[in-house]
Amino acid sequence: MSIIKTVAAVVFTVIFGSDIFSQTPNKADKKRYTKVPAGYLMVLRQGDNILKELETFAEMEKIPAANFTGMGFVNMRFGFFNFETKEYDPKEFEGVELASMQGTIAWQKGKVSIHAHGVVTDKNFNAFGGHILSGSVGTGSVEIMLTIHDKKLERNFEDEIGANVLSLQPQN
Repeated sequence: MSIIKTVAAVVFTVIFGSDIFSQTPNKADKKRYTKVPAGYLMVLRQGDNILKELETFAEMEKIPAANFTGMGFVNMRFGFFNFETKEYDPKEFEGVELASMQGTIAWQKGKVSIHAHGVVTDKNFNAFGGHILSGSVGTGSVEIMLTIHDKKLERNFEDEIGANVLSLQPQN
């Protein structure tokens, strides 16, 4: 901080009781979603963990099941499911634009289960995509539209394919 800013901050702090130059918006104070006629609209901010925010939303609002779409600026970790190893082969992408994200929210063994895929583009307009293993909001924001379903849906592990599958049988 320059000398002028330092002096100004000290004077302002003495007079008004707060330092104007150290004030930054508190992310905890920012509302993350609002109800709209089609479901919910979520706006995440820089540094937010996308999957964690979706999980928290589903728990807080007691969402039985949902579909979602999104776009924005992200750091993303994709995985490509390897059917031989039954694991995801991961790849990271930093500072990219989320051109498209789509997924479902369901439940599995009493916990929120999110299945999401997406496509990101870099500054050269190269596109990369896959199963979203993790992601955070980069510079800017991510906007997500959530369509809520009236039935609670579960995800179940199927041995024959070695993966979790969304069951269309509603749960109580």
